Amino acid sequence: MLFGRKKRSIVRVLVVEDEPLIAFDTEHLLSDASYQIVATVDRVAEAIAVLRSDSDVDLVLLDVNLADGSGLDVARAAGERGVAVLFVTGNFPAEAMALAAGCLAKPYQQRDLIGAIEAIEANIAGRKTRRLPTGFRLFAIPDAAPVAPGPEVDAR
Repeated sequence: MLFGRKKRSIVRVLVVEDEPLIAFDTEHLLSDASYQIVATVDRVAEAIAVLRSDSDVDLVLLDVNLADGSGLDVARAAGERGVAVLFVTGNFPAEAMALAAGCLAKPYQQRDLIGAIEAIEANIAGRKTRRLPTGFRLFAIPDAAPVAPGPEVDAR
């Protein structure tokens, strides 16, 4: 590994958020951090359709309360495909813990979102995380959510 390069297993992200400004900011932040946005959707049905398509997704960034239903349904569909889930919400229900790799409370700082994704990635790889971001809770990775190694990405 070269100095400044980090091999990532989480590269392709599905953003499921029904607040347009938050969705736009999240897309911009993750793209700038060299993540690939598979899609940004605001409905349960659209998110499930992306997960059931041929799209490669490493992580679903998911709000719990969506305009047309519950993000828990999306998390279940992600689990069926072995895709890790990071809930980003102000209202996290206890039953969602079994479906997610972690939860980041809204509102959050941009660096905390990146840190939460990195903590999930480290957890999946069996590495310890020194410090968790503010407002982030890391859960045991559900058995159905291994992340396949992604392409090497320059994470500078």
